[in-house]
Amino acid sequence: MATIVRRAAYGVAVSAGLLAVAAPVAHARYPSQPIRIIVPFGPGGLADISMRLVAQKMGERYGEKMIVENRPGAGGIVAGSATLNAARDGYTFIAFSNGTAISKSLFKLPYDPVTDFTPVSTVAYFDLILVTKANGSLHSVADVLAEARKRPIVLGTINPGSTQNLSAELFKSTSGLNASIIPFKTTSDVVAALIRGDVDVAFESYAAVKGIVDAGQIVPIAATGTKRSDWLPKVPTVRESGLDYDVTGWNAIFAAKGVPDEAVQLINSQLNEVLRMPEVKQRFLDLGTEAKGSTPAEIGAILRGDVDKWGKVIQQAGIQRQ
Repeated sequence: MATIVRRAAYGVAVSAGLLAVAAPVAHARYPSQPIRIIVPFGPGGLADISMRLVAQKMGERYGEKMIVENRPGAGGIVAGSATLNAARDGYTFIAFSNGTAISKSLFKLPYDPVTDFTPVSTVAYFDLILVTKANGSLHSVADVLAEARKRPIVLGTINPGSTQNLSAELFKSTSGLNASIIPFKTTSDVVAALIRGDVDVAFESYAAVKGIVDAGQIVPIAATGTKRSDWLPKVPTVRESGLDYDVTGWNAIFAAKGVPDEAVQLINSQLNEVLRMPEVKQRFLDLGTEAKGSTPAEIGAILRGDVDKWGKVIQQAGIQRQ
């Protein structure tokens, strides 16, 4: 009997030891399959390029295959729904942007971006720029304000409710500008109208118009961020003209609420390491963006702040919820 008891005790001890070893092994098994990043935009855009670069570098550095999946659709609803419908196992993430904050007030969403998702990290920050036609008479924000005292000026942007369009609305309300805002379908349409003289000033991301700026067809006169950007250091901010105005765009990674915290923390840690790599920072700089990660709490606070900010702009502009 004593021998049986000793064997039983030995078996229990061995089992306990195996369990102690098995716990970290089980933890190390994540990730054991490819990770998806769902992007709510089509291929080729700034968010898409940024996420693909990050996915590639994380794969090279950590041996984890990351797949970028484009799910475009109004307000990001298609991408958001796909993320929420996926298993909450840490293998599906989604790209959010400041446009996600705008969509909460602009669209009737089947979910809440703030409460139904878990923040992971920022990926990049970027400004918009105010551009005018080359050889025109407007060379600064001061010139724009002075011209608006003489006549109504025209601001051009892409479609209503876009960050560009709402940035123009915010600029108009902040400055008390005598202006009308004309939305166009594409950036090419905006630029063509600007060069023709149909539009006085346009709002767009530097990445979208870099080639045309480099060709000397249009000229940036101000940036919308709180400080001058590294990619256009000679271009002053709107705030430098004396206006209390700031628009900073961002891209980030979120997950559906309920995803294991270990997955969120691991992706946050690896993503932040990749974003500090010199070659990654330079590539983002070439795109007119700043590669910069964050804690989950920091990007969560940014999302909530932008939801409030753009909700007020949308309400003041009288834009109807879609």
